[in-house]
This record gives sequence, structure tokens and C-alpha cells, in this order.
Amino acid sequence: MSLTIRDVRESDLDAVQAINNAAGEGILPLDGVRLARLHAIADYFRIAEEDGRVAGFLIAMRHDADHDSPNFEWFRQRQPAFVYIDRIVIASAARGRGLGRVFYADVQSYAEVRVPLLACEVFLEPRDDVAVLFHGTYGFREVGQQVMPGVERRVAMLSKELCSYAFVRDTYLAHGGLPPQPWLSERERPAPAPQRSAAGGA
Repeated sequence: MSLTIRDVRESDLDAVQAINNAAGEGILPLDGVRLARLHAIADYFRIAEEDGRVAGFLIAMRHDADHDSPNFEWFRQRQPAFVYIDRIVIASAARGRGLGRVFYADVQSYAEVRVPLLACEVFLEPRDDVAVLFHGTYGFREVGQQVMPGVERRVAMLSKELCSYAFVRDTYLAHGGLPPQPWLSERERPAPAPQRSAAGGA
């Protein structure tokens, strides 16, 4: 079995939407319009590809993204700089093999050379103990709660301080920026495209 973590392509979006909307109540559904917007604004949008099939994805954005999530806004009102994990979804057939930790290691490597904080949330209604345990063992701590507007479910707001950031800031960001290496480059934004259909989500 071959596994690749790579930036999403336009041709992957149907598979991303299908995986998202089959994930259950712990993940909010996506319609085509919403997914297209996330595709356009995300600073980090990568998929796991196993033997040519999309096995999961993670979407994240920096604090200055044009994102309308109320959970993202909660962090923006309290933190000057962060990377926010909007969602991570693993296809049901690929669960239990550690892909979540692979994604979190990858998004942390993206974040820690840019910002001091990694942020996300988990639903508490109903409580997802698997998600709570996963984040707790990866170094996240609860920094607040809110009832998510429009969804009316309580979420725990989580953050993780990125201890490597101070070194990167003082050694590179304050002295000309990051080295010109492919693994440090920003995601290339897609060109504007016609809106996708709204089928398949709410």
C-alpha cells in the first residue's frame, strides 16, 4: 500500500465532499458551494491518497483568512496569530491506521514555521471522547467553550502552543524569511472557477 500526503486538486473535490458527508454527526456537512469556497481560501488543504484513492483530508487556514466560521472567529477575537484546523476527515475504510496523526504532524510542520499557535474545536454535544482523547494526547488543551451559532451545539475550543515557532521567528522570519525550499512554500491558490452545484450537502 502506498500513502501520499499532497495538496488537494480540483479533481479531488468530489471525493472530498463524499468523504466529508459520510463522516457522521461529528463533521458538519458540505455542499458544493461551501467546499469551493474552502478550496479557494484555505492556506492548507491536503489529502491522503492511498493507492490512488482519497483516504482523508485536512483543511486549515491562518488567522487572516477570509473565513466566516464562528469557531474561527472565536479564536480571531482572542489570538493575534494562529493556524486554525477547520476540519479533518478520514474515510471510514481508512480509519484506525494512524492517518489522523499523520495529518496532524503535517499541519503542525506547516504551522510552526509561521505562527505560535495551532487551534481547533471538538463537539461536546454529543461528546466525542475519541476526538477529545486524540487532541489531548497530541498536546492540545481546552481554552474555552461556546455554543456554535447556527448549529446550537456546544464545542470545546482547543489550542496547542508551537514551541518551535520562537526559534523560527528569531532565526529566519526576523532576518529575511524562510529558506526557499519546496516544503516551506505556501499553497498555490486555485484560479477562480464556476460555482459547483449545491447537491449533496446542507
